[in-house]
Parts: sequence; C-alpha cells; structure tokens
Amino acid sequence: MTVPIEAHQPPARLFDKDECPTPHVSSLEQYKQMHAESITNPVGFWRHMAKTHIDWIVPFKDDNVTQGGFAEGDIAWFPSGSLNVAYNCIDRHAAKDPSRVALIFEADEPGNHEKITYGTLLREVCRIANVLKKYGVKKGDPVAIYMPMVPEAAYAMLACARIGAVHSVVFAGFSADALRDRMVDANCKVLITADQGLRGGKVVHLKKIADDALAQSPCVEKVIVFQRTGDEKVPFSAPRDVWWHEECNSQRPFCPAEPMNAEDPLFMLYTSGSTGKPKGVVHTTGGYLLGAIATSKYIFDLHPGDVYGCMADVVTTVLFESTPTYPDASRFWQTVDTHKITQFYTAPTAIRALRRLGDDFVKPYSLKSLRVLGSVGEPINPEAWDWYNTVVGRGRCAVVDTYWQTETGSIIVTPLPGAIATKPGAATLPFFGVDLAVLDATTGKEIPWDGSEEITGVLALRQPTPSIARTVFGDHNRYLDTYMRPYKGFYFTGDGVARDTDGYYWIKGRVDDVINVSGHRMSTAEIESALITHPTCAESAAVGIHDDLTGQAVVVFCTLKSHHADESSVANALRTHVRTQIGPFAAPKAIIIVPDLPKTRSGKIMRRILRKCAGGEVTLEDVEDDEAIRNKLGDVSTLADPSIITILVQKVKKSGLHK
Repeated sequence: MTVPIEAHQPPARLFDKDECPTPHVSSLEQYKQMHAESITNPVGFWRHMAKTHIDWIVPFKDDNVTQGGFAEGDIAWFPSGSLNVAYNCIDRHAAKDPSRVALIFEADEPGNHEKITYGTLLREVCRIANVLKKYGVKKGDPVAIYMPMVPEAAYAMLACARIGAVHSVVFAGFSADALRDRMVDANCKVLITADQGLRGGKVVHLKKIADDALAQSPCVEKVIVFQRTGDEKVPFSAPRDVWWHEECNSQRPFCPAEPMNAEDPLFMLYTSGSTGKPKGVVHTTGGYLLGAIATSKYIFDLHPGDVYGCMADVVTTVLFESTPTYPDASRFWQTVDTHKITQFYTAPTAIRALRRLGDDFVKPYSLKSLRVLGSVGEPINPEAWDWYNTVVGRGRCAVVDTYWQTETGSIIVTPLPGAIATKPGAATLPFFGVDLAVLDATTGKEIPWDGSEEITGVLALRQPTPSIARTVFGDHNRYLDTYMRPYKGFYFTGDGVARDTDGYYWIKGRVDDVINVSGHRMSTAEIESALITHPTCAESAAVGIHDDLTGQAVVVFCTLKSHHADESSVANALRTHVRTQIGPFAAPKAIIIVPDLPKTRSGKIMRRILRKCAGGEVTLEDVEDDEAIRNKLGDVSTLADPSIITILVQKVKKSGLHK
C-alpha cells in the first residue's frame, strides 16, 4: 500500500486536447482547493453547485441550504426549493436539441440496437406517465418496477418522477418472494413489468414470476405489462393486467412535470438485511439529483457528445440488456466499439470473470473511444485492476475505482481523471463534500492521521452530503440503529478501511468480514488479493468460521480459471500460496473449489451465505425447504442463482470441515 503516487500518474491522453476535452478538474491542486471549500463551507459549495446544475421551479432560499444532521437523522437539503427530476433529465435537453440521442439500447442479440432521441424519450415518458395517472397514481404513491434492461424501464422510472410517484425498482430475475416482499412492504398499488426478459440468450419468465408474487400481494390493483417478446403463452389476467402498448397508444404525449419539494421522496431501493426482511432505503428529490449530476460530471469527466456505458442524465447513455459473455466474452468490447463508448463502468466481478477467459477476446477491438474506465460494487484486487488498465484501457485511460453505497446515493471515495493519481486497489481520495473519519471499531474514537504511518479502522462520515439516504421506508428507527447510532455523531458505513501515508483510502470490505485467528486480525480482502495472484485462481471469497482452538479459522471458496481434475492438489497449492504471500497464520483451514460464488444480480458476493454454509449451519435438508433457508440464511431474495446454495452445501460436506 506504500506504492509511491508518482508511479501511477493520470494518463497523458487526458491532457491531449486534440483527442480529449480538458478535464473538469485538471490538477491535484484544483481538486484540493475544491474539496477543502466543500468541507469548510459546505453551504456555499453546494449552494453554488445546486444553482449551476439544476433547473428549479421554485429556487431554494440562500439561507436554507441544509439542516439537521447525523445525531438525529433529520437531514434535509434545499428544503425551501421545488423542482422535477424528469424535467431536469429530459425536458431541458429536449428543448435545446430534440434530435440528440439520449439512450442507446443494446439488445441481447448482437447487432440489434436502437437509438432514442430526447424528443422521443420525452414523448414516451409522458405517455406512460399519463397511463399511471389514469389508474389513480398520485404524488407520493409507491410504484413497483420489475423490468428487464429495456428503454421502457427508464421510461417508467422517469414517468414516476414526472408525476411525483415513488418508484421501487426490483431487479429482473429476482424471485417471486423478493418481489412480493418489496411490493407488500411499500404497499404498492401498481406494478410495471414485462411479459418476458432476454438475457444471455435465455428467456426470463418475468410475468409468470410476477404472478406468483401477486398472488400474495393484495395491495397491487393494476399491472402494466410491456411486450418484450410477444409470447402468446404469457399469463394475462384482465382487467387487472393491461398492455403497455395499448394503454400508451391512447395517451397524449404531453404530461406536465409535477413540482416536487426537494425533500419529497424520489425512489426507494431495497437492500438485503441480515434478517429475513429487506430494508427500503429512501432517497429524496433535490439532493439525490445533485449527487448524481456532480459525481457523473467530475468522476467520469463527462462532456457533451460522450457515450456513457452506465447511468447518466447529461450524455448519451447505453442500456445493456445482455451479459458480458453472450454470445462470447467479447460482447462488452464489441459494444464499446459499435457505440463509441467513452466512459465504461462495470463491477470487479465482471472484470475478474473476463480476465479469467483471457486477452484474446479483447485484442481484436480498438477500444480507442474509451477515456475513463470505472469499477464499482466491491474492492477491486490489484491484479484485476492492472488487467483492466493494460488490456482494456491499453494504458491510456483513466481508471476510477469508485466506492459508494446504496445509502450514500452517490460515489464518496474515488480518483478524478486528470487530477488524482491512482494506485491499483485504492479508492484514493474523498469526493467533494465527503468528510471522512477513521474510527477505532471498539471505542468509536477517531484515529488521528498525520501521514507518518498507515492507520486502519472503520470508515465513517462526519457530515451529511446532499445525496445521502434520509430514512428506511416505514422504519426510521432502523435507519438510525443501522447508520447513525453505532458511532454517535457519525454515519457508519459498515466498512473497514486503511489510510496510507499518502492519505489514500483502501476499502477493506464489511467490518464483519474481518477474521481473527489466534489474535491475528486479517481482512478477507487481504487473503483474496493473495489468492488472485496464483495462476489457477479466477476469483475467491474468504470467510471466518468458529474454531475451538484458534477462535476463528479461515475458509476460502475459490473458482478456477480452468477445470482441474485433481481439485485437492490445487487447493493445497493455493493454501501454500497464502502462507507464502501473507504468513502461516493466514493459511486457510480449508479451500473449497466451487463452480461459482453466490452473488446478487449486481455482482456482489453474498458472504453471509458463504459464512453460514462454511460454518455447517445449512444442511442438504434445509436446501429443500424455502422456509428453512430463510430461517438459516436470512434474506436470499437478491441471489442471482439460488441453485448455488445446494452446491456450496455439498462441497462443504465433501470437504470434511465438520467431521
């Protein structure tokens, strides 16, 4: 972690004015000045940002920019102002140039894509907004969205924002139980879904799954169904169910934008909890929009004409329906070249999976349009970072390893292209307005840092940013217990962190992912980073289990780059590799070779499942009983492939861990 900053200066290409625009923040000195102002004078800094980047219906009062704080969880930003998110995302751009491309839809099958202009986007959003109003959806009403990655998913979200409804997006492919729990908890009266989804050449039976959820969701009165495939066998229950195209075709393509107070809810997003009940994190209108605009502009260095391979509101955005490996592992790079993507944003899980398959899938593509490569979702190990930088970025792109949470609403630790030098694996420095503290996990006291040595602890925020979540839907006390009360006066991220002698932050992962073996405290990320340097290892996840002798023992689940008939020999080699890289005390008690790791649809590894499987808390009999699984593992509704649980239990049993 003491790699000198000089070894990783921002790529010179960012300063090549013949090829690239000048970065919005083009020097470390400029970053330091702006960050210092945002911390010492947050009211003035965010007042200027909000006035510069947002079109307000009723401007907020200059003397009422923010109020409240972490102590009581009564945070508010720009509470005297009103605005509309859909207007800011669509109307103001459509008014300037309705023919400008807003969205590029890259469908599941290669070569099948569609370009949607701001003019078209405005009309389609207005039509579905009017459909929602026809069925009684009003300001403040929750609407569930269970859609594949198609333009209509964006239309639905923007339509809710346009009329003031609160949307709750449930990832397509989640189980009926997951959808039911979220709809019932939010008391949704309307569900927007599709007949089917397409992903990686496979059909996802969304409407069938939705119907299973609806059978136990009496709150839902109307279901709007988009035809993605047109399969005539898809279940349809009129009059509850209505077809998107039939309803929209009869609606006027104009709908006035509802004035919304800056603190009115914009959307809720459910995250898994350690219990069986997921929590709906609520974000509000003004602060969330400003956080999205500011981080998109400065972290991805967005300029007019850019094509962003993720979510944004000021440039052309790519909606990617498929998977990174369909029809083969070149799909990402083919998409980059086809649409001339300038900013590309994905998860370390995808990067590691593609690295595992080799460079030959990347080399045929020029990728010369790329300027910024982003990573998100979990800490990225240095080896994956290097591959992303050298093989994908060809050593000429900025790599921004971004750290944020559903609850923070926007990125809080990140490099800035053209300003902050990177170190592989480091999240680097805080974004504007983010005042970080490293706390002692036991005492809660702040650990002082003077640059003379590295410090480690838990990561917390001293003051609120505009985009931070305001509550947990229907349970503000849970919000306070989870984020504000563990360390009084701070927002607790739940993550461990190291701050090196250059002031850079290295995210260690969840605090409960620290393993204590015979008094040696190790982060799971440290063990995993050691394993990924072994030539056979594609991806790994380390967890701690109870051990009578050492207190805790390390168990690692590992996927390999290729099939090995003698998995026990590979496991022994990997164990030896950890001993060599870290020390004998870190040697795993068991290394279990698995075909895949349990992940959410967004690519995060569900370590809670691994921990309980490794600890022998789940049996093969439990796997056959949904209620038993919920009791043993808590909420597993966000798991992308539930069948992996059976494989994990079988592998643990075969390993002899619990003889």
